[in-house]
Amino acid sequence: MNHLKLTYFDIHGGRAEPIRLALHLGGVAFEDFRFPFAQFADVRQTTPFGQVPTLQVDGVQVTQCDAILRYAGKLASLYPVDPFQALLCDEVMYVVEEASVKLGPTFRLTGDAQKEARLALVNGSMPLYLAWLQNQLLAHGCEYFADNRLTVADLKVFVDVRALNSGWLDHVPTDLVQTVAPLLNAHMQRIAQNPAVLAYYAKFGPS
Repeated sequence: MNHLKLTYFDIHGGRAEPIRLALHLGGVAFEDFRFPFAQFADVRQTTPFGQVPTLQVDGVQVTQCDAILRYAGKLASLYPVDPFQALLCDEVMYVVEEASVKLGPTFRLTGDAQKEARLALVNGSMPLYLAWLQNQLLAHGCEYFADNRLTVADLKVFVDVRALNSGWLDHVPTDLVQTVAPLLNAHMQRIAQNPAVLAYYAKFGPS
């Protein structure tokens, strides 16, 4: 068995959370190395691109969250074997990541500049991405995004929708998903009630 060490911020969200969930759901042992934001300046010096998450596999460092998530999905049997279903899974993952990339620069802004940038997304690309994801869910039976079962695509959307609903993102209305794509909220709630997902978050106590 390979020794896995996943490095990311000490938060219940972000780009590493679907990876953590996939490994947990698959019963795959890994070192969940979490660090506070104050240590990021030091941690980023140890990564090729100054970013996280990273995964060490027997000491070999790997970057890029979707590559890591796909690997975790394969280890956990949460990634399709069929090439077309794998394509559908990847498509959803990349769309969520593309939306995250657009949001990312707003974290470096403050005050009115951040408000203006985020409202531009709320009134522009965010509804576009959310509506597309809802349509994909509808097209594939309304329960899962690919392979007629839980995959890493579902986990990636689950984490993203939780973040949008959380109120943690200033200037992003907490009812945006419900207004634009309510089926994504229903999907998020189903994933949240998965016994293994419940057990994962129960480890950390009340949030």
